[in-house]
Formats: sequence, structure tokens, C-alpha cells
Amino acid sequence: MALLPSKGVVISVPALILSVAAATLLFFLLFSLSSSPPPCSCSTPAMAKSRERISPSADDIEWVKSQIQANGLHMQQNVLRKGINPRTREQQLQDLVQFKGISHYEGESANNHTALPCPGELLVEEHHSNYGEPWAGGRDVFEFLAESAHLTPSSKVLEIGCGTLRVGLHFIRYLDPGHFHCLERDELSLMAALRYELPSQGLLYKRPLIVRGEDMDFSKFGSDTMYNLIYASAVFLHMPDKLVWVGLERLAGRLQPLEGRIFVSHNIKFCSRLGGEECTRRLNNLGLEYRGKHTHDSLLFNHYEIWFEFRRFKA
Repeated sequence: MALLPSKGVVISVPALILSVAAATLLFFLLFSLSSSPPPCSCSTPAMAKSRERISPSADDIEWVKSQIQANGLHMQQNVLRKGINPRTREQQLQDLVQFKGISHYEGESANNHTALPCPGELLVEEHHSNYGEPWAGGRDVFEFLAESAHLTPSSKVLEIGCGTLRVGLHFIRYLDPGHFHCLERDELSLMAALRYELPSQGLLYKRPLIVRGEDMDFSKFGSDTMYNLIYASAVFLHMPDKLVWVGLERLAGRLQPLEGRIFVSHNIKFCSRLGGEECTRRLNNLGLEYRGKHTHDSLLFNHYEIWFEFRRFKA
């Protein structure tokens, strides 16, 4: 046994070696703990975000009812209410024409401060009365179709005849940029959609593909685009049956097999006028099949929509 004369303390060599090894191990342990990365916060499949809820829940409805009751609110007689300058839409439009606005620029300055000048008829939202029913019904249609087709923000949607975007606004807001497409023939409707609705709703960045066209010409939407949902709300009612079938023939190959859906509102006389067997045969020749009739109640007024569902059953 070796003796180390250090102030009279006697330490054996094996004990010294053991002490040095323990100290070295402790050093590396502390170093590894201090330098290791923080626990991973990556989402696992179980943690992945579930599909966003689209329609209000029963709890949502009860909540808003409780807020109305808690604030003691009652609907008053439908008369012109007091305010800074209460006006009907017609009066608002006249004010814009005559007075331009409470505060406005004159002369050359009038052209330098408004990035996207909008016609007065659109500013007072006259186009919201073009549908024969409340504008709010567009949300009802969106909720029914989006949930029936199991859409996610990455889905792609085509509307045949989107008009002034009564329904389309809700799809555009929900879907990823560029994923809402529309074919519309009416110029005034397109003006309202592009010059008022999209800018006023802050949705220009969503870049929907809205094309002016008719006769079921979908050539401008790209030949490789595949849709999760294609729908027509009260549009086929105003088309010859032959043209509707032309459209279905052109669109069948653009619908995602099995999961994709086509929805048509109100009725399907283009099909029923042929008779059940002949309609089924023509659908099957296109790779389509009829899935059934649905109704959907409005959230805000006494109304329901009738929808007919189709899907592509083969590639």
C-alpha cells in the first residue's frame, strides 16, 4: 500500500482511483443534463387537431339565448331606429350620389385615397336582396354542405353559379387560399363578389378562382384539379336538361372517387324526366351514383333546403 504524506492523511491508491472515476462520471452526467434538448413538443397522431367544428352546437345556441335573456333584450316594432343618420338602403344610395359621404375628398384628391372604388349600389348592399330570402341563409347552405362532404381546410370546392358569394364567402373563409372555385355567368353578380364582398370581408388574400363563363365550360380551372365537393344551388333549375348532363359529363372525372360529393338543390328534374332506370344508367356511365335526398333547416328563419347527393363510385 502506498502512503501519500499530505498533512498526515493516508489514502490508498485504489480508493484514490475510485474517487477520481466517480467525480468524472458525475461531471459527464451533469454536463449531459444541462446540454440535452428540451422535451419534444411535436404532435403525435393522438394529439393532432381534430376537424374544426362548422355548425353551432346545442351549447352554442343555449349560450346566445342566455346572453339575450341576461341583457333583457326584446325585439321592438320594425320601425326606423334612432341613430346618427338612420337610412334605408334606397336613402343611403341617394345620399352617396348626392353628398358622397359625411367626409370626402374633392377634385383630384378623390382619386388618390380610395384604392378600390366601389359603386354605390354595392356599398349599400342592394345585392343582398337578390335571392328572395335572407342573406343569412348562405351560412346554412355552407354548414350543411361542408359537414355532409366532411370537408377540411385543405379540401377543394367548386360552385356552379356562385352569384354574389352568399354561400361562397363562408367556403372561402374556411378553405385554404385558392381552394374555392366558381363558374358564374352574371356580370353584376361578379362585380358584387369581386369589388365589394371579398374586399369588405377581408378575404382578398384567399385568392378564390372565380371565372366568368357559361355553357358548363370548366376549361379555365385546370385539367388536373380534383374536387372534394361540387355543388349547384338552384342553378340547374334554369338550365336545359341537356346542358346539365354536359356539365356532369365534364365534372365526373374531376370529383374525388368515393369521398367526393356532388350536391344539387331543389330538384333533379334533369334526371327524373328520363325515368329512374334511364337516369341510373346515364349516371353509371359517368361513374356516378345517386346517394339520396336530404333536408337542412335554417338556423335563423323558418326555412329548409332540399339537396340531392351524388358520388363518384369508380375512378
